[in-house]
Amino acid sequence: MAAAAGVALLPSQAQAAGSVHLYKVYYDSPGTDRGGNTSINGEYVQIRNTTTRGVSLRGWTVRDNTGYTYTFGTYTLGAGKTVTVRTGRGTNTATTRYWGRSWYVWNNTSDKATLKRSTGTVVDTCAYNSSRYDYRMC
Repeated sequence: MAAAAGVALLPSQAQAAGSVHLYKVYYDSPGTDRGGNTSINGEYVQIRNTTTRGVSLRGWTVRDNTGYTYTFGTYTLGAGKTVTVRTGRGTNTATTRYWGRSWYVWNNTSDKATLKRSTGTVVDTCAYNSSRYDYRMC
């Protein structure tokens, strides 16, 4: 439970106050997994900031169950904004960051994304266990 001014907030109240959290994991890129940067970038994880202020993600990480880890450099996620972290290579923008990997990270049937602060504190997780869908809304 989160607390504000000495008052404990129930989970629904804390969510109403906003958070930075995993929003979507697109784990099975379109087509056959044969590699190639376009296909690899078809995999991504999205992080959403539902607070009313920008949040510095410097040093924050996203990782899968295997331990593949993306670490944010200097980056601020604006209030009410979403950032997409694509698995492959590309040029970082305000809305899209690139992991820089040359092969897939997210398993097509089951895996778990974990978002951590630079201190190592887990902020959010999003697990999936299905090959029926290509993505999971968190």
